[in-house]
Amino acid sequence: MVRLPLSAADLDRGRRLGAVLRAARGERTMLEVALAAGVSPETLRKIESGRVATPSFQTVASIADAVGLSLDRLWAEVEASAVA
Repeated sequence: MVRLPLSAADLDRGRRLGAVLRAARGERTMLEVALAAGVSPETLRKIESGRVATPSFQTVASIADAVGLSLDRLWAEVEASAVA
């Protein structure tokens, strides 16, 4: 399977997603949130830094749950950061 290159909009949305998740993590360590979400700390670090611009839905849902964000709220914050 060939993956198409990500657009600039995809990359920007990935960075915004990471920033929202990082802010929602607050004072908790990356390890704590990663364990609660069932993902590796490296995966969480890559998502928070925007290096993984299109993480899987399940991964995003698990991390959002671990930081106390509903998917609706997460998406709203990601979209709001686009116009801010």
